[in-house]
Amino acid sequence: MTGVEAPKVTQEVPERPRAAGRQDWTAWPKYNAAGRGYRGYWYPVTWSSHITAKPASYTICGEKLALIRDGGKVYALHDRCPHRGVPLSEGDQQFPGTVSCPYHGWTYRLTDGKLVAVITDGPDSKICGKLEVQTYAVEERLGLVWVYIPVTREPAPPLDEQLPRELVENDGVVGGRIQARAGDWRFACENGFDEGHAKYLHRTALWRLFKPMPTWNVTRIVPDGRWIYRVQDEVYWEADFPEVGRWTNKRWWKKRPDESQVSQIGNVGAGLEVNPVIAAQKFPGFASLSMPGVLRIAYPNFIHYEFYVPVDDGRHQYVGLMVNFVSGIRKLGFYAKYLGAIRWLFHGQFSGQDAWMVEVTDAPPEKLYRPDVSLTAWRNLAEEEYAEKLTAAVDFVKQPVAKTRERRAPAARNGAAASAQTVSSGE
Repeated sequence: MTGVEAPKVTQEVPERPRAAGRQDWTAWPKYNAAGRGYRGYWYPVTWSSHITAKPASYTICGEKLALIRDGGKVYALHDRCPHRGVPLSEGDQQFPGTVSCPYHGWTYRLTDGKLVAVITDGPDSKICGKLEVQTYAVEERLGLVWVYIPVTREPAPPLDEQLPRELVENDGVVGGRIQARAGDWRFACENGFDEGHAKYLHRTALWRLFKPMPTWNVTRIVPDGRWIYRVQDEVYWEADFPEVGRWTNKRWWKKRPDESQVSQIGNVGAGLEVNPVIAAQKFPGFASLSMPGVLRIAYPNFIHYEFYVPVDDGRHQYVGLMVNFVSGIRKLGFYAKYLGAIRWLFHGQFSGQDAWMVEVTDAPPEKLYRPDVSLTAWRNLAEEEYAEKLTAAVDFVKQPVAKTRERRAPAARNGAAASAQTVSSGE
């Protein structure tokens, strides 16, 4: 299935006039209120192999979910039995296609959440069919279980429309890590797309031990479809600071960067051969971000993705994927390298530095500087896209009401006419 993306746009993201609200996030009211994330999107929950016939509990956007596998398919239900509020994830499966609450045996159908049996009330229980628990759309892709968290009761759009297009259209090999982390998901998302932090924070990461990092860049933010990109116009590998002296990330043991040109693939300098699949995407910049918080970092030989999954206020789930677009025996080579070193170096120690900063960040209030155009552009994108999503959700809710009124209107008119005839004949 081919992913759907908006037409390409080439102009830069316009910056809003500076205002006091930029210090306290009131300039972005919907973003300010999104501590538990954005509804109306698909979120990766866990690895597919982790979901079995035994229900498991997860929380996404503040929604408590019970996930269970039946007949090879994964189902998600609201993790609360309406009877006494016991989590269904504590229960088990007594009948095919169902899950039963462990307290009194209230049994719900997985496909629609309908109460179909109450074991302790007998086969003729009168409450059957009168209650249900909410169910959620579920898909499996890239070795992950994805759940759609609706705004209202709208049907879930195809997952492929939200996934990065290159993941839908190409085969690859995936290595990844899922980790529960402290800190606001918004801090994690902003950290991922932040222009300034990597060059300084990650200078001590073992992943960068032999790889150079710039000192500073001249960067602009460019929208392209539903993504925004960091485009590097100038890269400076070292600099003289008037008040204090010279600062550089260069070291004698690190590979010397090609300073003759600016690369938009990776941040280690130009000159490396780029994987054909990655080159064919023609990314405007190597770092890009889309709703509801999906980071994409394009390197010459792989693409790194981060999904910042809101759990509740102050907690999120980090889902990091490294994807190599290779086939055949080369897949085995990637697995060996990833499990042998990369998983710990990249998704462990390197990413752990980000987790550290996200956990200790305390904002707002905040004072922004030039590289924070990456943050404000993301907030603008989130604010505008979510406003459109909420409008669509309101329209969806109104549609059944309008149709009901249309159905009732002729009956009402016929009823009024009948009344008039009756009065007339009574005279």
